Amino acid sequence: MYMGTFPSGESRLLMSSAQIDYCRYWLHAVGKTTQMIALPYSDCLLTPSNLTSISAKLVKTGWDLKNIVKKIEKSNKKLKGKTPGLGRRLQLFDLIRTFWAAKKGVWCAIDIEAWEKSHDVITELGYSFIHWEDGEEVAEHAHLIIEEHKMYTNSVYVQGNRDHYNFGESEVLNKKNFKKRVHGLFDMMLEHGPIFLVFHDHGQDVKSVFTLTLSRKACSSLIRYLESRDIEAPVRLGTHILPDNLPEDGIFYIDTSDLFGALVNNGEQKKSLSECCRLLGIPTQFLHNAGNDAHYTMLAFKSMASGADVEAQREQRWPKQAAKFAATNDPEIEFHPWDEDSDYEDMEGLFPAPPAYDRATGQLNTAEE
Repeated sequence: MYMGTFPSGESRLLMSSAQIDYCRYWLHAVGKTTQMIALPYSDCLLTPSNLTSISAKLVKTGWDLKNIVKKIEKSNKKLKGKTPGLGRRLQLFDLIRTFWAAKKGVWCAIDIEAWEKSHDVITELGYSFIHWEDGEEVAEHAHLIIEEHKMYTNSVYVQGNRDHYNFGESEVLNKKNFKKRVHGLFDMMLEHGPIFLVFHDHGQDVKSVFTLTLSRKACSSLIRYLESRDIEAPVRLGTHILPDNLPEDGIFYIDTSDLFGALVNNGEQKKSLSECCRLLGIPTQFLHNAGNDAHYTMLAFKSMASGADVEAQREQRWPKQAAKFAATNDPEIEFHPWDEDSDYEDMEGLFPAPPAYDRATGQLNTAEE
């Protein structure tokens, strides 16, 4: 049978439509029914778009079925009262840590910048990927600029930083070579097993094609860019649904804002890339450069995926907030404004300016003086 997990994190034991169809056929063939039982009406069917993960479950006996159902009921009971979506994020966090520890496949963060006045005009692409050879980590990153679109700059809604790539030399390519370069990247990655495309929530960014809230939609804007005429990357068959076990091949989409949500125990809200990096202790500079954004996304992802379990990471990263978190009933990890914004002047307005003093006598002057 199949274990399906909903966006809320709750699970349900399922059968495929093919299994249902076979049951109908078998019951009629052996004479248990005089007519073929009708198929369930469409509202009974769940499709992959309704679920965040699907995994096979082997059921050999009635006891197997009973035990699986008991485990599902116990897991779903724990999720009652939690923020919607938190259970899914927590499961995703553990699953990705397991996959990363296996040191297989390719993990590639990709960011694409488009012209703010027309999202059909792609101006730059950045990537940062990691794979393993003989157990050793191999990393590569790049920043690609489309030569014909260099005149399109962003400054109204976001401040573009196309000319400030922090991690090497930008590559300026004409449209033909730009597309060829990206296709070569995917061809190379496909040689190393499954590809995990890592994005950060683009619902926070005006460069998105849509207003996005769910991770599968957040990925969809970048997938749409990758499928555009300027790129035409082979990502159409990718999915946001991760299996229970490390796959041998395929393309899977991962949203780092979901991982960070699990870390701070929030099932709905998403923070920007700059906020996530700051709270993870990763300094950033010149965001809205596709190469920089991709690299910082990979650093944030790796920081979480290669770390301890979610509770241990909370204690290691934010001991004061974690202590308060542990003492209450499943709250979200809370941060002060000065934790999230390095430019926040946390003391301004809280205390009066220290009074001046007389350098000669060392005595404090009065307010009138």
